Amino acid sequence: MMADRTTRMDADRFSRFAEAARLPTDAASVRQRVEALEHLMEGLVTIPGINRKIGLDVILDFIPFAGDAVAAVMGAYMIWEARNLGMSRWQMSRMAGNVGVDFALGLIPFIGAIPDFFFRSNTRNLKIIKRHLDKHHPSSVVIDAAKIARTGPARS
Repeated sequence: MMADRTTRMDADRFSRFAEAARLPTDAASVRQRVEALEHLMEGLVTIPGINRKIGLDVILDFIPFAGDAVAAVMGAYMIWEARNLGMSRWQMSRMAGNVGVDFALGLIPFIGAIPDFFFRSNTRNLKIIKRHLDKHHPSSVVIDAAKIARTGPARS
């Protein structure tokens, strides 16, 4: 008889996994990981001429179905990180909806890369996570001096 298995990862299992993988679980480390993943998925290469960035999300769309599945799994990782941060179910469901729309649009072979070029689910999900982190973990905020130099200081 098969052993009874649960598919849900509880906090104890996550902490054992993070310890084995040596993944820090503090908010600042999570912020770095999700920002790096968003950059990988949405802003890896700049297209000359139109000065628009693309990442693995668009590139993987050229591999029918498997590429979309890989991109969806990577998007699901961001949702998993959000869950570990204690984000609300509403926020995580919005993030899942973004990944789902991205996955559905990408299912159209080759043509699916076009809407994926404009609908950036990982960027949208990063904004949701950053909003949560800025509100609930303000010590994890990183000041980007280069961005301030380009746009000027924020005015309140």
